[in-house]
Amino acid sequence: MIWKLSLILHLEIKKTKILKPFHHLLLITYALMLPAMGRGMLSNHVLDHDIESSYNLVTEHITPRRVLWVSDSTGRNIRRVENLTRPFSGQVSVADTSYTVMISHREHKAAILLDFGREIQGGIEIASSIRDTQMPVSLKVRFGESVTEAMSPMTDKNSASNDHALRDFVINAPWLGTIQAGNSGFRFVSIELEDTAIQYNLKAVRAVAHYQNIPYLGSFETDNPQLNDIWRTGAYTVHLCMQKYLWDGIKRDRLVWVGDLHPEVMTVLSVFGQNDAVNRSLDFARDDTPLPGWMNSMCSYSLWWLIIQRDQYLYRGNLDYLKAQHAYIKALLGQICHLIDKKGNEHLNGTRFLDWPTSDNPAIINSGLHSLCYMAVNAGIELGHALADDDLVRMCTATAADLKQTSLPNCDNKEAAALKIISGLSKGTTDCNVILKDGARHFSTFYGYYMLEALARSGKYDEATDIITKYWGGMLNLGATTFWEELNYDDIARAGRIDEFVNSGQYDIHADGGNYCYKGLRMSLCHGWASGVTPWMTRYILGIVPTEPGCRAVTIEPHLCGCTVARGTFPTPLGIITVSHRKDADGTVYSTIKAPKGVRVTLKNTVAENGSSLTE
Repeated sequence: MIWKLSLILHLEIKKTKILKPFHHLLLITYALMLPAMGRGMLSNHVLDHDIESSYNLVTEHITPRRVLWVSDSTGRNIRRVENLTRPFSGQVSVADTSYTVMISHREHKAAILLDFGREIQGGIEIASSIRDTQMPVSLKVRFGESVTEAMSPMTDKNSASNDHALRDFVINAPWLGTIQAGNSGFRFVSIELEDTAIQYNLKAVRAVAHYQNIPYLGSFETDNPQLNDIWRTGAYTVHLCMQKYLWDGIKRDRLVWVGDLHPEVMTVLSVFGQNDAVNRSLDFARDDTPLPGWMNSMCSYSLWWLIIQRDQYLYRGNLDYLKAQHAYIKALLGQICHLIDKKGNEHLNGTRFLDWPTSDNPAIINSGLHSLCYMAVNAGIELGHALADDDLVRMCTATAADLKQTSLPNCDNKEAAALKIISGLSKGTTDCNVILKDGARHFSTFYGYYMLEALARSGKYDEATDIITKYWGGMLNLGATTFWEELNYDDIARAGRIDEFVNSGQYDIHADGGNYCYKGLRMSLCHGWASGVTPWMTRYILGIVPTEPGCRAVTIEPHLCGCTVARGTFPTPLGIITVSHRKDADGTVYSTIKAPKGVRVTLKNTVAENGSSLTE
């Protein structure tokens, strides 16, 4: 509640305009409450607290970090670009001369490329300084999640698009005034003068970021800086996607995709705790899908909805919310159980889909859907117990027994093998070996989470962490500040960075990569389904595993995976769990745990430090 009190005090002080020293101290204190990724958005300026209704949405103006490119470096057509990286108050002035001059004529259209330093959800504000004529100026604006995208017009060849959110458009900038434009996901913006025979005095360009003003209650820190960056990047990716609803992407796929939602929800639960965007999204999917329909038209996504309901109840223990879902949960599970015969064969209709890389292989889909059905009906058993619905428990228990009769192939595929292991239908080590084969090759940003989960359940923590550093770390090495919709691991070694111009003949991972519906520049570079690595590290490296609804009981079993120290926090409905682990020279792990009252902690494969308290 401290952060809420800080926000209320900030707003009251802002209204009364008193106690400025205390006001500044309060803002500094509030900024320090966020982790590095969240805190970075506060680095250049004070937040504008335009809170939208009860959604915790705020607007922040962000100054460009650098001018990455200008169309003319001679100083004839573009001058004083350094002004664009200086803070701007938001107010233009007739006396101001500290502006950037852009001159266009028949032979040259002046243009600039700005880098805001990290991915942003929102638009831009353009401020124009005084000049001789009062006519508006026509500007071509292009947003980009990569340098290539910001410099690319829409063509069939590069797949750049204006769907979901406009990224390429023309606006008229006023004389001696400001204008806001755009609502997309971006890091880079190019601005080009469309008019010719004109001098334009550009005072400032600021990003206008929209995001939920919430604290990072979960945290993660080890002596491996790359793992720390990966954890924070996953958290930041979902933070940007947490608008009124929980979107899959902030440029493209600004939609509630229920299967994709599962990794995002697990990230929210591990980093932010309770957030109403999750419930709004789950309720939206329910209300948007009258039975016997399937969510997003895909039978697997309705299965994921049930699994999310189970996982959220385990982490948050909100029985009132679960009771509000009771009728739909029971009817949906009844529909699923009706489509599974007594021999354990599922006959789900609708679109049969797991993930795009396996979308053209029916055998893999059949195996994966069987495992997902088993996961969903077992979730139904748990939900039935929580809801005291004996009929639901009996129905799901009988169907689970039927499903367990069938022996599933893994099709030598990592997705199918992972779902077999997670569901509990796997036997022996064959499925684990399929996932381990070729390491990070054939991972995907979505189902990679489940491949990691399957490796952990097979005791392969070090191997999973090695894949994390190569696959998710590979995105960071190419300039990512959020995780992407897709990554082919083999492309990393030959690709240019997304925050630089790609050399001629070099592989452009944004323009040349992608597949299916996300070819080329249409591919999203901020996609929430890629964030599962963050809750995985909280669960297995920090070792924090809820075992009773509402985290009334947790098991803490750290696997330091090459680290010698690991510490962090984890949100529960009863308060924050704090853990600190260190590995001794003989390999013994010692832990200091602080848990809120009402949370029962069990330690496994670690020793409590002398004087360590398991409850506050």
